[in-house]
Amino acid sequence: MEFTSVLFYVFAAIMVLASLRVITAKNPVHAALFLVLAFFNAAGIWMLLKAEFLAIVLVLVYVGAVMVLFLFVVMMLDINIDRMREGFWGYLPVASAVGALIVLEMAAVLYRAYNQTDLSAEAAALNIGGTKELGLLIYTKYIYGFEIAAVILLVAIIAAVALTLRKRKDTKAIDPGLAVRVKRNDRLRIVKMDAVNQRAIDEAAAQKAAAEAAAAAPKEAP
Repeated sequence: MEFTSVLFYVFAAIMVLASLRVITAKNPVHAALFLVLAFFNAAGIWMLLKAEFLAIVLVLVYVGAVMVLFLFVVMMLDINIDRMREGFWGYLPVASAVGALIVLEMAAVLYRAYNQTDLSAEAAALNIGGTKELGLLIYTKYIYGFEIAAVILLVAIIAAVALTLRKRKDTKAIDPGLAVRVKRNDRLRIVKMDAVNQRAIDEAAAQKAAAEAAAAAPKEAP
């Protein structure tokens, strides 16, 4: 067995285990970290396929930006883990059906890709990581899917912001509209006060203290 084959099986095994831990971990932060591990191993597989551009994009974009955003959102939401796990087994049939549908769709895509005869394996291997070929495919053949994915990501960002800024009793937030409509007189109040002679106050306090001390001292016998 070649060394590249050994690396492929190692990366694939670690990625499968990390993917399983993503859906089985009780702590959402741990699940996000396992997802980062799965992304790194997927990038290693892309490197083995000589798709350096896809590997670097996977690490920089998903691990460096998207997963950091996920971690911030998870930490800010203050999720009640016990409440989330209530009724977990009730959703198992629906989740199994959706998972089976996704597996069938991926199998259909792979079956169609293996049956294509217009490109040889060597040509496909040479063009798999080229930015020019990827750009032409994304903005011509897969433009609708690319735009739909962009809209879904935008909706996810808006939903994350809405969930973070929802009204809760344990958070302090201000209304931006009230902050914009504020006036000068609402923020600043000028109060006129009489001048105070601090030196005279200090001298009077000292005299009072001396008088109290003298009164408290014992009188001398005649």
